Amino acid sequence: MDLEQLWQSTLGEMEVQLSRANFATWLKNSRLVDKKDGTFYVALPNNFAKEWVENKYQKNILGIIRNFDDSAKKLEFMVAGRGIDTEAKKPTKSSLNKLDGEIDLEFKIDPETNLNPKYTLQSFVVGPSNELAFAAASSIVGEIGVKYNPFFVYGGVGLGKTHLIQAIGNEIKLRYHNKIKPRYVSSEKFTSDVVWGIRNKRMEDMKKRYRDVDVLIIDDIQFIGGKEKTEEEFFHTFNALYESNKQIIISSDRPPQSIPTLEERLRSRFEGGLIADIVYPEYEMRVAILKSKLQEANKKLNDAVIDMIAKKVKKNIRELEGILKKILFYQEKKQIEVTEKIAEEIIEKSAQLLQKRVSDNQILKAVAEFFNISTEVLSSHNRRKEVVEPRQIAMYLLRDISELSYPYIGEKLGKDHTTAIHSYEKINQEINRNPSLNQKILSIKELIYKS
Repeated sequence: MDLEQLWQSTLGEMEVQLSRANFATWLKNSRLVDKKDGTFYVALPNNFAKEWVENKYQKNILGIIRNFDDSAKKLEFMVAGRGIDTEAKKPTKSSLNKLDGEIDLEFKIDPETNLNPKYTLQSFVVGPSNELAFAAASSIVGEIGVKYNPFFVYGGVGLGKTHLIQAIGNEIKLRYHNKIKPRYVSSEKFTSDVVWGIRNKRMEDMKKRYRDVDVLIIDDIQFIGGKEKTEEEFFHTFNALYESNKQIIISSDRPPQSIPTLEERLRSRFEGGLIADIVYPEYEMRVAILKSKLQEANKKLNDAVIDMIAKKVKKNIRELEGILKKILFYQEKKQIEVTEKIAEEIIEKSAQLLQKRVSDNQILKAVAEFFNISTEVLSSHNRRKEVVEPRQIAMYLLRDISELSYPYIGEKLGKDHTTAIHSYEKINQEINRNPSLNQKILSIKELIYKS
């Protein structure tokens, strides 16, 4: 059995053990490049993949290889592209995969597709929180317009929805050498194009622009809800593309049934395909994301600081990246190594600044807007189910974001302090085990911070 056959057999065994998403992320682009004196040399595309596979899968891989070749004693992992110096057991200079600062090259938006080339499936960190969405995205690239059409992915702010849906477009461009045309657009841009077409009496031009594509990727679809002309035009665009077996990819901050202002006929179309959610990342995935971002920036932090950031910052990936940037900026400015204590102070200051910027009324307005009710209803005596949940979430957010006292929160919403305590504790307990509730709260926070 030669090296290629041995590695393919090994990968076949690993594919059975791992989820489809994890296999595609960590092992799909790996190679067995040499063996010598019982040591088998495995090449991976970047340092992050090398570290992950080395720590997570080394024993499994070695055990499988031994089943095929009992001379195997240990594995050595390396970062390499196409050319590998197997004598030196190091990647050649030309094969290094964007190390030593090359990752900081400027990415330019493709004016034809509106896609940002920095968003790739390879750089998307996969874990239990987004595994289904990633697996579906990977499948779509191989069967465009056939499998999972439409593909509707939803999740709160900063969880990687935009990264994933743009990565599908970029992978399609790369794999099919620009013969299949994707186009990415935000729902706000789609709306402005509809308005432009109406004002300038050029709706035919607008229709042609959106229907003359093979893959339409539209972000934040929830914002077209309630805009009648935009919804009507998107409905017809959707039908035209779908009937031509063109791929439609949609993102939102919530599932179709939770967009109150969305037309029923559109909701029905969205629910006809695959709906996948992305929830906020668990601890291990947050660590993986931090290490990935450090590698991209060619920066270093000690493991204790990375561990502390991952434990403190739990809400979303964007917040995680923001804190990391602040810590790295501090480290470069002061030219000292950031300790756990310094990192914790930076995180606490960031949280305090955010709390100071958010008013009580902003929180209540965002909750009311999300649930499509008035702020007056929140503080009324109404006990209907469709009011009780928004009121409990409002109390939770007043406590969580602004750290207000329970008596104050109760008074603000026309209740006593025991109701405020009960509401906070109920939401706080359920948020980690109820993905739907978690998405609602993340979406409301997005509205708060935008305002």
